[in-house]
Amino acid sequence: MRLIAYFEDSPKMMDHRARYEADHLQYLKDNLNEIPIAGGLRPEPDGVFVGGLWVMEVASFDRAEELIKNDPYYAPELRSYKLLVWGKAHEGDVIL
Repeated sequence: MRLIAYFEDSPKMMDHRARYEADHLQYLKDNLNEIPIAGGLRPEPDGVFVGGLWVMEVASFDRAEELIKNDPYYAPELRSYKLLVWGKAHEGDVIL
């Protein structure tokens, strides 16, 4: 099942990001098979992060939530998220 997780950060999330960035990036690397695309969102180039986006290939919504909640960035008081089903419009591999 292909899902996206859309994260919205509060301004206080920047301190949390700084503290856990290395662990978060390692977590994404360790789960690359289920989170093949991930990154931070900014309102402009070099702007402050305001959220993030993951594209996931997972067995279920439960597994997606497990991945989110095990991420070192998980801090529900600082970051909210939405899980949505994503249907890729183009067939074939994604090349960015």
